[in-house]
Amino acid sequence: MSELDSFKRYTITSALPYANGPLHIGHLAGAYIPADIFVRHLRLKKKDVVYICGSDEHGAAITIRAKKEGITPQEIIDKYHFQIKESFAEFGISFDIYHRTSSPVHHDLSQEFFLNLYEKGEFIEKESEQYYDADYDQFLADRYITGTCPNCGHEDAYGDQCEKCGSSLNATDLINPKSTLSGKTPILRTTKHWYLPLDKYQPWLESWLLEGKKNKWKTNVYGQCSSWLKAGLQPRSMTRDLDWGIDVPLAEAKGKKLYVWLDAPIGYISATKQWASNVGKDWQLYWKKQANEADDACLIHFIGKDNIVFHCITFPSILHAHGEYILPQNVPANEFLNLEGEKLSTSRNHAVWLHEYLAEFPGKQDELRYVLTSILPETSDSEFTWKDYQARINNELVAIAGNFVNRVMILMHKYYDGRVSGSASFSNPELQVQIAKHYDEIEESIETYKFRQALSCLMDVARLGNKYLTEKEPWKTFKVDPDATRVVLEDCLHIIAHWAVLAQPFLPAAAKKIFAMLNLDQVTYFYDQEIDFAAGHQLGKPELLFEKVEDEVIELQLAKLANKAQEIATDVLEAPSAPAKENISFEQFASMDIRVGTILAAEKVAKTKKLLKLTIDTGIDTRIVVSGIAEYFQPEGIIGKQVSILVNLEPREIKGILSQGMILMSENSDGKLNFVAPFESAPNGSTIR
Repeated sequence: MSELDSFKRYTITSALPYANGPLHIGHLAGAYIPADIFVRHLRLKKKDVVYICGSDEHGAAITIRAKKEGITPQEIIDKYHFQIKESFAEFGISFDIYHRTSSPVHHDLSQEFFLNLYEKGEFIEKESEQYYDADYDQFLADRYITGTCPNCGHEDAYGDQCEKCGSSLNATDLINPKSTLSGKTPILRTTKHWYLPLDKYQPWLESWLLEGKKNKWKTNVYGQCSSWLKAGLQPRSMTRDLDWGIDVPLAEAKGKKLYVWLDAPIGYISATKQWASNVGKDWQLYWKKQANEADDACLIHFIGKDNIVFHCITFPSILHAHGEYILPQNVPANEFLNLEGEKLSTSRNHAVWLHEYLAEFPGKQDELRYVLTSILPETSDSEFTWKDYQARINNELVAIAGNFVNRVMILMHKYYDGRVSGSASFSNPELQVQIAKHYDEIEESIETYKFRQALSCLMDVARLGNKYLTEKEPWKTFKVDPDATRVVLEDCLHIIAHWAVLAQPFLPAAAKKIFAMLNLDQVTYFYDQEIDFAAGHQLGKPELLFEKVEDEVIELQLAKLANKAQEIATDVLEAPSAPAKENISFEQFASMDIRVGTILAAEKVAKTKKLLKLTIDTGIDTRIVVSGIAEYFQPEGIIGKQVSILVNLEPREIKGILSQGMILMSENSDGKLNFVAPFESAPNGSTIR
C-alpha cells in the first residue's frame, strides 16, 4: 500500500483563477488537467475525495481590469466568474464545487482567520512607508506598482512578485518603481499594517518543508522553496490600503482590506464549507486536525509555478499559526506552457482561449486533454503547437487507440453479428499479466504526479492490443478456425474494456463512448470492477472513437494566431507612447554619465534564466555589468556590439556578481528590447548627451 493509500479522505485543490479574464490552455496545463486526472483516479479507487476550486475575486488584478473595461469590480467578477465556471464545466473539469471568494461564507471565514491570529498576537503591527500615487490620491497595492526585479533584472516585475524568476518581493524592493495608474514614480507615505512574521516561522518551515518534504516534492517546487528559505524570510503585510476586498475586522483598520494572498487560499476552505453544507457533510473532516492523526485528510494543492511561494511558504505559515488545520502533503506545481515558440501572453492575445476552443472544436474536449497531458510542463516549461496537436491526435489517438477499437468492433460485427460468446476474462494468461502490470504502472505514475508517463502507459495498452491483433491475424484465421478467431477477438474486447477503464481519468468522454459501443450498462467503472460479457451479449454499433484533424483546421488556427499578432502590431503602431515622466532639472540630467561601450564578452549567469554577465570596454575601463536580457539575446550574438552604458550608477551585487553600470535598452509596448547604440561606430568612452 502506498503512502497515499493510508489516508481516509482527500482534499484536492486547484489554484483559484482570477475572475479578471477568460481561461487559456496554459491554465489548463498548469493546475486543472493534472488535478482532474488525479481526482478521477482517486474516485475510481473508491476514495473519499473532494475537489475544490473557485474564482479569486479580490485584489488589485480585479480593480485594474475593471478600470480597463470601464465597469465596476463587481461587474468584472460577475462577468468572468460565470464565464470561467461555464468553460470548466463544458470542458469537463470535475470539481465538486466551483465557488467564489465574494461569497458571505468566505468573507466571514477570512475575517475569522485574521482575528484568530490577531488575538494570539501573531501579527506585527507597524507603521511603514508604502508607495502612494499623488495624482490619484491613493496608496498603491502591489499590482499597481511595476519596476525592475532586483534579483533577475526583469523590468516589469510587480510589487509582490517577479513573474519571470518567481521571486517574492516587497514593493520597496523594486528598482525604478512606477505607478500603473499614472505612469509616474510613486512617493513613499507612512501607513499602518499588520504583518505575518514569516521569519518567526522559518525554523518550523525548514523542519516541516526542507527536512520533511525532501525527495517527496517535485524538484522544481522543493528547489524554489529551498532558495527562499536560504535567502531568509521577512515579515509580510497581511493587509492593504485598497477599496476592494474583504474588510480588516478591526475598528482601527477602517478602509483597509485583507491581503489577497491571505484571503485567496482560505477560499479553498470556505468552498469546502459550502460544498459540505450542500451535500450534508462535515467540512472539518477535510480540513481540520482530528483527535487521531491517522484520521487527518490528505491535502494536495495543484498550482502553477508562479504561486509556489504562497502555497508552500505563506499559506502553510498561516495554517500553522492558526493551529487547527492540516498542512499540505504535496504541492505538485507545474511550470509554464508556451505557445508556438513564444510565451503565452494575455496582453498580446497570444493564447488559445478555452471558450474559443470549445466553440470551434465542439465535442473535442478529450483531444485537447490528451495533447496537453502529453506535454504537461511537469518539471520545466513546455510548448504547445497546432502542428503537434494535429500529429498527436492523428498519429496516436486515431492511429493507435481509435484504430484498434474500430478494427475489433468491425470484425466482431462482420463475423459474429456483434454477439459475444461469453467470457469473464482473458483466455490468454499472458495478456492478463500485461494488463495488470499496466494498471500498477499507471497507478504509480499518477500518484507520483507523472501524468505524462501515465498517459504514455495508457497508450501502451492500446499498442499491446494492436500488436496482439496483428500477430493473430483474425481476418485470415476466420475461414479456417472461426472459434479460435472468436477467442482472439473477445480477448481484444477485454483489452478495449480495460483500456476504457484506465482511460477514464485522462479521456473521460472516450471511455464513456467505448462503454456505449460495448453496450455496457454503466457509464463509470471502478478499477476493481470486472467487466464480464455474458453469453449472447450484443455489442453496440461501431463508430469512430476519434477523428483525424485535417490540415485546413490547423492552418486556420495558425492564421488566427497570426492575425491576432498583426492586430496587436497595428495597435502598437497606432497606440500613443507611454506618458512622459515628471520633468527633471538640467542638473539632474547632467549628473548622468552615459558612454559608448563595446561588449567584449557575454555569458549566462549560473542558475538563472534571465541574466547575462557582460564584460564591457567603456573607454574609461573594462567593467562587469549584469543585465536581464538573456531571454532576448544569445551571449555569442552580442559580442562586439556597441551599447550605451550609464557608468556612474552606484554598483550593486546581483547573484553574487558586482554590477557596475546599466546598459540602455529601448522597449516597445510588446516588450521587445533593442540596444540603444550609436547610429555609426563611435570610440569607446564617447559621451552621450
